[in-house]
Amino acid sequence: MDTLLSVAGLSRRRLVNRLMEGLATLAAAAAVALLAFLVYSVAKRGGGSLSWDLLTKTPSTGGFLTSSNTGLANAIVGSLVLVGLATAMALPTGILIAIYLTEYARPRVRAFFSLVLDVLAGIPAIVIGVFVFGLLVVGHAQSGWAASFALACLMLPFVARSVQEVLLLVPNSTREASHALGVPKWRTTLSVVLPQTVGGIITGATLAVARVAGETAPLLFTSSLLTSNDVSTNPSHALFSIPLAIFEYSESPDPHDHELAWAIALVLMIFILVANLGARALAGRNRRSLTGR
Repeated sequence: MDTLLSVAGLSRRRLVNRLMEGLATLAAAAAVALLAFLVYSVAKRGGGSLSWDLLTKTPSTGGFLTSSNTGLANAIVGSLVLVGLATAMALPTGILIAIYLTEYARPRVRAFFSLVLDVLAGIPAIVIGVFVFGLLVVGHAQSGWAASFALACLMLPFVARSVQEVLLLVPNSTREASHALGVPKWRTTLSVVLPQTVGGIITGATLAVARVAGETAPLLFTSSLLTSNDVSTNPSHALFSIPLAIFEYSESPDPHDHELAWAIALVLMIFILVANLGARALAGRNRRSLTGR
């Protein structure tokens, strides 16, 4: 009797295990299918308008005999400048926050600031836009600096939390071995702990860039007025960007503008894809340099 019950219980566990494996596989397949459908839809609608002129020329002034919006080079360059400045603000700050919380903060302080970062990560982008608008734009003018600061506020919690989780994965025995050799704690963190987390830092930074690259709401409040049709890299003035181009052209009554919106959306997706592939390559190279494999 006990043998029969044991066999029955084993069969039930195997059945439940296979059922859960099937559900997990189905969920993963659904996510892949959704991504494939999204990429296919954008590529189908925007691929026809994707051209070298779109990437290298600026919008024309238009007129009765000329076609407007011949290119969006100003939006592409503007997005690169804004995201680059935001990354330069958020990445060092996020790494320092993660180092403090992981290596120096007391457990209660670590728990409090981790909660603060989680709450900040959940704040809607439009709220960040309104906050930066009241802080930096009211009484002044819209600028690339304000827009970059808004994007950096969105990036910061993602960078800090991702780096913090990676730092926690480094074994304490590594730190203890370094301390046993008389190495100061700051030098241990800089020379021993951080090199083992470069791959995770790159991955976290890439995810943060992907998070803000397509944000429109903060840019509407900080860098959407009096933008130039010329290519500009001066963050002291309002810069045109890809999210703003998608927003404006998708609201246009001209079908040609809708095609350009789909095309520039495809460019944005390709940029995020290339950034993710580059991050994976750098992370793999760093892992091989540390492990020798």
